[in-house]
Amino acid sequence: MNHDTRWLDATDQAALVADAEATPLELVDEAISRIESLNPTLNAVIFELFDRARSEAAGELPDGPFRGVPFLLKDFLAELEGAPFAESTAFAGDFVSTRSQELVRRYRRAGFVICGKTNTPELGILPTTEPRRFGATKNPWDTTRTTGGSSGGSAAAVASGMVAAAHGNDGGGSIRIPASCCGLFGLKPTRGRVSLAPGFGDQMAGLVHEHVLTRSVRDSAAILDATHGAVPGDPYAAPAPRGASFLDATRSDPDALRLGILTASPTGSTVEPVCVEAVERTAALCERLGHRVEPMTIDANGDAFVEHFVNLWAAGNAWALGWWERQLGRAAVPGDVEPLTWSLVELGRSLRADQLLASIESLQSISRAIAASMEPFDAVLLPTLAEAPVPLGTFDAPEGDEILAMLRAATFTPFTPMFNVTGQPAASLPMHHDADGLPIGVQVAARFGDEETILSLAAQLERAEPWAHRHPATAP
Repeated sequence: MNHDTRWLDATDQAALVADAEATPLELVDEAISRIESLNPTLNAVIFELFDRARSEAAGELPDGPFRGVPFLLKDFLAELEGAPFAESTAFAGDFVSTRSQELVRRYRRAGFVICGKTNTPELGILPTTEPRRFGATKNPWDTTRTTGGSSGGSAAAVASGMVAAAHGNDGGGSIRIPASCCGLFGLKPTRGRVSLAPGFGDQMAGLVHEHVLTRSVRDSAAILDATHGAVPGDPYAAPAPRGASFLDATRSDPDALRLGILTASPTGSTVEPVCVEAVERTAALCERLGHRVEPMTIDANGDAFVEHFVNLWAAGNAWALGWWERQLGRAAVPGDVEPLTWSLVELGRSLRADQLLASIESLQSISRAIAASMEPFDAVLLPTLAEAPVPLGTFDAPEGDEILAMLRAATFTPFTPMFNVTGQPAASLPMHHDADGLPIGVQVAARFGDEETILSLAAQLERAEPWAHRHPATAP
């Protein structure tokens, strides 16, 4: 093979295989070499599946659009039969999955070769990837900073060039947060766009969405083409795409759009000027590209949103630990999980059924208010995060006050959870850097079911101000 594949996106890597300029095994060997070189510094990959990947790459792979392209799975929700599965909790021990999720089967039918599993905070709780079991994943742009979470291992792997694309999921921003921190494109699709079968109907009353982190917009679109669609019995189904494919939406510029711009935190928390600047610069670029940009506000009670979101989050984590208890056949005790996890589980277990349903109802009411505020616009520009990537350890909390970590997380991520509640698609684009060279993402959100507007606009912005040439210092 006469190609350096490190910074090629998944689409170009697949083209090498299709054109017989590289074999799947060559691509996989190169990816494994990069993981072995970079992972001791970054700690992105926690379970290596190298022998399995080489065997699959040397065999008969499905003739999908990404045949032979190396890929990584986040070690959260998306189980792979025969592979370790822990969700970063020590309680899981040496658990090995006995099934593969439908999404993982679709990745494999698309031709991806899974080379390993990536780090995540315990049970995906925090917007940083610093689990006690596996240790912190470090940001390739500055190894003293967070990668974000909970898909931080996947983000570090893609940003550093280990692989071109990696799986992530998003219950409060967990694809978009690490995309912003690591300078990637990260799309959270519409609720129901990607199935959670067969293991789950939904997660946390519809908060959790599955997809990937990539360096290019076209990769994200093409992977969504390969993986979207409900299975019989799913509780949600997203509207059918308007056009021929999601990838097709990236191939031409959108018509002139009416874009809202929002830079004030919907919860009233402080937003760093650099995050506001990133949105304003992107809005100015959109105007130069022929779009109409107007200020907007969201008419929702921020305090109520945080209260009810935390209730739902706590209940979800109580369920998650209960799931592990059922798999392992024993009850967890406080020492089995991190103190924050236990605090959230206790809160979740303390909620009465009527309190939980009241929180769900309140979030649904807020969801309608958010959707109504956005209805006049084709899409909305807003910060992904309220701060640049923060130092590792920022979310540590004093013993006995672990819930403070959740409150700190809320000030870091006031802009992402609302789209998990509404179910609308939203993406983080790597549009800006701060004075220290740290990535600053800009979020684009659209109406329910309208990933195509996001993908079309994102691809137009990518062509206008390309980002693929920007590589972090730890990955020259």
